[in-house]
Amino acid sequence: MHPGDVTATPNERLRTAMLRTGTTAEDLALCCGVDVKTVERWLSLGRVPHRANRWDAARRLGYDDDYLWPDVPGRSQDRRAEASQSELVRIYPDRGSVPRQAWHQLFSGARDEIGILVYAALFLAEDAGTRRLLADQARAGVRVRLLFGDPSCAAVGQRGEEEGIGAVAIGAKIRNVLALFRPLAHDGLAEVRLHDTVLYNSIYQADDQVLVNAHVHGNVANCAPVLHLRKISGGSMVATYLDCFTRIWDEAKPWNGEDA
Repeated sequence: MHPGDVTATPNERLRTAMLRTGTTAEDLALCCGVDVKTVERWLSLGRVPHRANRWDAARRLGYDDDYLWPDVPGRSQDRRAEASQSELVRIYPDRGSVPRQAWHQLFSGARDEIGILVYAALFLAEDAGTRRLLADQARAGVRVRLLFGDPSCAAVGQRGEEEGIGAVAIGAKIRNVLALFRPLAHDGLAEVRLHDTVLYNSIYQADDQVLVNAHVHGNVANCAPVLHLRKISGGSMVATYLDCFTRIWDEAKPWNGEDA
């Protein structure tokens, strides 16, 4: 028995990545040039592969090797323990720190579903590349669901007051956003609904990944932190936010392109 096997922890990140990509232990072993039993030890005992094998496996699965193996020697023990038990990939100090490429990578990586729950997210709507990407993903069979605040509801007005920009400002932003996304709604490429909910976070989902933008009283969303999460087997954080999305979606009213 290997000395570290007594306290070994299964690598659920690796297991989930393999399940999502349909990769078997035999496939990964062939890719990395190792024995199948070696891959099984990576999974069941949480063994960390040699660097070259980590890179080969990460490329095969389409994941970052730092995400799949947070327990690489050289990182602090506390950090390794925290990362290996968490769905947290990264924290951005504010939404403005999230690079444009990260948004595009998030949405372009979806194979089943994209979901956006916001009040307005004018920064995305004004990005023609993002609008094209969402349309292309919809044509490829990805379900695209967009949830915006109802411009005339009390929650939207209250949020504007909290941000110090006035009760009507966010409603005006939402109307601009709807105008920009109207072609996607008219062409049936996106399902759009309007909600009247008080939001504590904005949620941007692509399959098993989410970016969660916290809402802070007195601050615009662009100045509030963003969590990048990726679901793993047995994890609950992503599921919590996706359940929130579903509840609000079910209660929201469909929008088919008419003036709001």
